[in-house]
Amino acid sequence: MIAFDYRTPGSLEEAYADLKELGSDGKIIAGGTALVIMMKQQLLQPACVISLRNVSGLSDISENNGSVHIGGLVSHAHLDASDVVQGKLPVLGATYHHVATQRVRTMATVGGGLAHADPNQDPPPTFIALGASFELSSAGGTRSVAAEDFFSDYYETVLDPEEIVTGVSVPLMAANSGAAYLKFLPRSADDYATVSAAAVVTLDDAKSTIQDVRIAMGSVNTTPVRATASEDVLRGQPVKAEGLREAGEKAKEHTDPVSDFRGSGSYKTQMAAVFVRRALEQAIANAS
Repeated sequence: MIAFDYRTPGSLEEAYADLKELGSDGKIIAGGTALVIMMKQQLLQPACVISLRNVSGLSDISENNGSVHIGGLVSHAHLDASDVVQGKLPVLGATYHHVATQRVRTMATVGGGLAHADPNQDPPPTFIALGASFELSSAGGTRSVAAEDFFSDYYETVLDPEEIVTGVSVPLMAANSGAAYLKFLPRSADDYATVSAAAVVTLDDAKSTIQDVRIAMGSVNTTPVRATASEDVLRGQPVKAEGLREAGEKAKEHTDPVSDFRGSGSYKTQMAAVFVRRALEQAIANAS
């Protein structure tokens, strides 16, 4: 790894100032589980690394006004263990529980993972399905970006150079709603998924009709994607097996996967249909 300077600002304001001063030569580090690896592989070579470890106020999880707010420096393990998350958004806790290994989950942060923007990560599809929004902050202020609009290309986001992911807001699910996140792992439990799918389904009081649905997939395109074509098939329709199968097939329209050691592109496309259907089935079963 090449030599680099290291700064530990004590506040967001100091971090913003460092980013402005350093420009493209500066890189934010939170947990470091992604950045350090990329630096060792010389995929990134920042002249200075700006650590957020001494910045306070970004490590809390709270419920307020119908949403759960998650600070950008909350670790994966903290989120998984949170009583608020487990009580209000258990699918989010389950998603983070299966990210990589316990060692990674202890260090990796929510904001850092999102900024890393690997399209094979577990959390983004669940955030998209839940209708989450990301809080992006800089010296110029704070803006909110919908999870589905945050990822712009392979390892790229809409983050401006001087912005930091400081939090995530996740609305609570409506009554009669269920959610699920599933992924296909052909190798080991700590590997990235070949295909992943998240679904949030809201049923009517009789639990016979799908009032609303949100579906998202990972590992099937250059970014996590929302499967709107699948949603359109189901919204307002009765809960039927053939409808869920059609929604799975429609999900293929949103896929353009690369072939790699986890599977060929055509295989991933076929598996996307299967896992969207399974995620929908589980979400409906979980509706309460």
